[in-house]
Amino acid sequence: MKLVKTLLPLFTVLSLAPIASAAPSGPVSSGDEALTILMAGNKRYLTETFRHSGHGTQRRGEIAKVQHPVALVLGCADSRVPPELVFDQGLGDLFTVRVAGNVADASVLGSIEYAVGHLDVPLVMVLGHEHCGMVEATLKGGQAEGHLQHLAEAIRPALVSVDKRTGDVLDAAVRANVRYVVQQLKVSKPLLADRIKAGKLKVVGARYDLDTGEVELLSP
Repeated sequence: MKLVKTLLPLFTVLSLAPIASAAPSGPVSSGDEALTILMAGNKRYLTETFRHSGHGTQRRGEIAKVQHPVALVLGCADSRVPPELVFDQGLGDLFTVRVAGNVADASVLGSIEYAVGHLDVPLVMVLGHEHCGMVEATLKGGQAEGHLQHLAEAIRPALVSVDKRTGDVLDAAVRANVRYVVQQLKVSKPLLADRIKAGKLKVVGARYDLDTGEVELLSP
């Protein structure tokens, strides 16, 4: 009985150790390192081996006065694609910007520039997803309702190169839209383009599969 009482606290500490150490301890050194962290988190998400890192009182205290996000994720506002869950990250680990169709208008660019310029985020990921409703609505053409037209106009140039005659047109459009936004960010001056040229910023595109949960990195 005494042995059980002695070992119980030890088992408790050991079981909590991965949770306490899962959150990054400080700024990451490069975009490549940040990307590795995100993709490893997505693998945990796929296998349901969640660390659930950094959601408690201790983590809130650590980031109350300072933040060092691993990366910025520009994603769709779709409720099925929350970046913190998809990449198994905790409080303060990701700087997220979410808007339907993951477009990069002036306000989005300003938010990205804040994260890159003031928080020294080394990685920006543009994350599109399967069956994106905003991309689908833009594909159908015509005048969108209300302020949705603003989003459709931002997406439409990305779809010019999409072959609408064969294959999965919507998926091709989702991928084309991600690549278009990536290119927008890469040439955005002065801040983003200069950081990329200096090797201090990496911008990548990715697609989230709603059925499997997998994040696929897209080629430029």
